[in-house]
Amino acid sequence: MVTEGVFAPAHVLAMSIQRREVSSLEVVEAYLAQIARHNPDLNAVVTLDEDGARMRAREADAALARGEEWGPLHGLPITLEDAHSTSGMRTTWGGLPRLADYVPEEDGTVAARLKAAGAILLGKTSGPEIWPDSVFARTNNPWDLAHTPGGSSAGVGAALAAGLTPLDIGVDTLGSIQNPAHYCGIYGMRPTEHSVPLTGVFFLDPIRKFRVMSVAGPMARSVEDLRLALRIIAGPDGLDTHVPPVPWRDLERPKMGELRIAWSSEFPGSSTQDEIRTMLEGVAGELTGGGATVEQSTPDVNLIHQYELGEELFDLLAGTFPEEPTAFSEEASVASKEHDSLEAYLTALDRRDEMMRAWNKFFAGWDVTIMAAGTNTAERHGEEPTEPQEYPYALSAVSGCPMVVIPAGVDRQGLPFGLQVIGKRWDDERLLGIAESVSELTGGFRRPQGY
Repeated sequence: MVTEGVFAPAHVLAMSIQRREVSSLEVVEAYLAQIARHNPDLNAVVTLDEDGARMRAREADAALARGEEWGPLHGLPITLEDAHSTSGMRTTWGGLPRLADYVPEEDGTVAARLKAAGAILLGKTSGPEIWPDSVFARTNNPWDLAHTPGGSSAGVGAALAAGLTPLDIGVDTLGSIQNPAHYCGIYGMRPTEHSVPLTGVFFLDPIRKFRVMSVAGPMARSVEDLRLALRIIAGPDGLDTHVPPVPWRDLERPKMGELRIAWSSEFPGSSTQDEIRTMLEGVAGELTGGGATVEQSTPDVNLIHQYELGEELFDLLAGTFPEEPTAFSEEASVASKEHDSLEAYLTALDRRDEMMRAWNKFFAGWDVTIMAAGTNTAERHGEEPTEPQEYPYALSAVSGCPMVVIPAGVDRQGLPFGLQVIGKRWDDERLLGIAESVSELTGGFRRPQGY
């Protein structure tokens, strides 16, 4: 296989396969071996189609031999979070008991687009991890099995960090991509809300109730892989009526001297871990040294109220048509009963509009803002974070702005952490370019010891 083996970036592997420097079957076998070696401890991959993946890899290699190329992911094995509908493959939405044996007849849009681009689906990763009676065992963090990988796209973060897959697509409503990317030391992106169709994602609900805040976004080991995946999965599908026809733009990376970058190292009512704050301050200094205009600045928004609004909106949505009330916290159940009304929902949306306008005004003067992706590194299993630690997860979710998590370092416990780079809505391509420049200052993805 290529020099970096299973830890090679997805775009490098895809190009190597297309150039016939390595066969699709060899790459598939390498990932299957890595899964067999490490997944028993991690429980990151919950459904695996070994025979199907090998058969499709042989077909991919035969096609290349005939001069046929399926697309930019030709012959590349990938995984998908269990929330995505996948034709012919078990899809349980995170181990929900009533869906334990559910096999969809059709692919959701994300799965269909990745397959059409030539990807080979190895299997499904655990997530959303929200059901107390899940049919799957808990997922562990490859940096330390006693610690959480974050959630709710837990398996995605753990699988990517451990080299079980080169690419996956998570689902995020209030931090479910950001948190595991931060805790597992990988890259993750919440694209602009409504840029990626959610067709085939919330199939467990009787009606489409998660119409705001929820996104599907790529998770990987490089910014270039995020860009590759997002370009494939973004854009209208004719089914998700919220997705507008915004064309993808191929942009050159912005020059550092042209950038205006805001940053902040702290969140109200909470304390950022020393190593995270120090790294963020160092990155700000290096950006300044590189010629960018860099200042400490935040939007004119009460971040505590923004987080509380995100929680309220989530509770209002989750509390409607409840089939699995035990899936959500007692607080969420109480809140949904108190606020389960059209008036409460519309009022919350109106408050959100005010915050979105404040973020839009902020980005009229700044290209991006950089903050900690989380205030602390991964907790041990069972040690739930307090609310102030969760404020960073509401920034992109409530504002609707795109956000990229960048691996930034490892703390004294040997646990990774990340920074989040947030840009203005519908400027995802430019955000990715800036995130790439910032990533060069942090060192990028680091392989956990033992993998």
